Amino acid sequence: MIDDPLTEGLELSSKLVGKTQGMYAWAAQEEFGLSMVMNFAFVEGKYNGSTITIIRRNKVFPNVREVPMVRSSRLLRFARGYVQASTHKHDLAAGDAELEYNIYVLHY
Repeated sequence: MIDDPLTEGLELSSKLVGKTQGMYAWAAQEEFGLSMVMNFAFVEGKYNGSTITIIRRNKVFPNVREVPMVRSSRLLRFARGYVQASTHKHDLAAGDAELEYNIYVLHY
């Protein structure tokens, strides 16, 4: 289960714009891959209360992974788009990682 801060920048001291909430599970026996369901729940500015949901199988180590956006709500209702995920740091022993998500959204 995840419930992590969603910030404008990579530093935790960056402006908080929402929460990244969801879950993931190991999804491969012979490679490092996850099955993920994740919600970007925005808490700042005009997108406060809006969400974007992504679902995918995530190979963790490629530099950039493309993730389809499958659902959105409130101000982003009927939006479509995708997310590019990048891993900047990870510590498997601690179960900790620093990720960057670039979200590309088209909506009315």
